[in-house]
Amino acid sequence: MKANRGQAEKALRSPGDTRLFLLHGPDESGSRGLVGLLAAAMGGGAERIDLSGADLRNDPARLADEAAAVSMFGERSWILVEQAGDEAAAAVEALLAAPAAGNPVALVAGALKPASKLLKLAIAAPDAVAFASYPPDAGQADRLVTELARGHGLMVRPDVARRIAEACAGHRGVIDQELAKYALYAGAAADAPKPLDHDAVDAVGAGADEGDLARLVDSVAGGDAAALESELARLRAEGKEGITLTRAVLRRMLLLARLRARVEQGAGVGDVMASAGKSLFWKDKAMVGRQLGRWRAALLAKAVSRLVEAERQVMRRGGPGVVAAEAELFAICRQAARLR
Repeated sequence: MKANRGQAEKALRSPGDTRLFLLHGPDESGSRGLVGLLAAAMGGGAERIDLSGADLRNDPARLADEAAAVSMFGERSWILVEQAGDEAAAAVEALLAAPAAGNPVALVAGALKPASKLLKLAIAAPDAVAFASYPPDAGQADRLVTELARGHGLMVRPDVARRIAEACAGHRGVIDQELAKYALYAGAAADAPKPLDHDAVDAVGAGADEGDLARLVDSVAGGDAAALESELARLRAEGKEGITLTRAVLRRMLLLARLRARVEQGAGVGDVMASAGKSLFWKDKAMVGRQLGRWRAALLAKAVSRLVEAERQVMRRGGPGVVAAEAELFAICRQAARLR
C-alpha cells in the first residue's frame, strides 16, 4: 500500500506481517533514516542480511528464500536491500507471492517513476508499504536539525539550526554527521546536554579542515577524470586522503543542490549565481555556474548520498578504507562527464 509518513513510521516500528517496506524518493538519506526504525523494532540481537539490486537481479529467488529462512538458534532476522530499482521487481514479486516470509525486508530505492514495476507491486500488495521521502523545505529542515541535535545532547537555537540546515542542504545524513562532530567538540551527550552556538560551528563545521582542494572538487564536479587522477596523486603525496577529500566534494554538491533547487523552481542560473553572494568565493563562481547548469536535483541528491555512504565505508572497521572514497569520487566524476 502507499503510505503517508505517519503510517510508514508506525508500520516500521511494528512490522508485524508486513513483508516489504519500499522506501523510495529523491531523499535517500530520509529513506535510510526510516530504516533505523525497523532496525530498532527488530532489536540489537537481530541479524541483518544485506543485499543489493544486483544480487536480486542475478538471483530473483534469493529474497523470498532469505525472508522465509528460520535460524536454527531462533534469532530474528531482517533484510536490507540498497541501491535497488526495477531490476529487483522479479525478486519482490516472488517475495510477495511466497507462501511464507517471516523476516521483513526494507528496500531502499532512489526516485522511482510512477510507471515503475517495483513501485506498482508494493502499492498493490496488502502486506507491503511504500513511502516516498522528499528533501525537507526550509522550515522542516530547521526542525530536523533541532530534533537530531537532541539525540546528540545539543541544544540549538533557531538561527544556528537554520545555518546548519542550509549548509547541509537539508540532507539528513549530512546533518547528523555534522551534529556528531559538534557534540564531540562540545563534550555533549544525551544525559549531559550542551548548547551549540555559531562559534562551535565556525570551529568545526564542514570544510574547516579541508584546505585548498579546489582543483580536486572542480575535477569531480566538472567530469575531468584525468585531472582527478592527477589531483589524487598529488594529495596522497601530501597525506590528504579519504574523508578529507569526500567532505570537500560533499560541500560542493550540497551547495549545488541548494542552488539547483531555486533553478528548478523557475529561477535562471544567472540570477541564482548573482544572488549567491558570500556563499561563493569569487574565483569559484564561473566554474560553479557551469556545473549548476548541468547538474539536476535528482543526480545531486544521489551524489550526496553516495558521498555520505563512502564516508561510512571509510570509517567502517575492516572496510575498504580510502579506496571507497576514491572509487566514489571517480563514479561521480564519470556522471559529471555524461552531463557535458
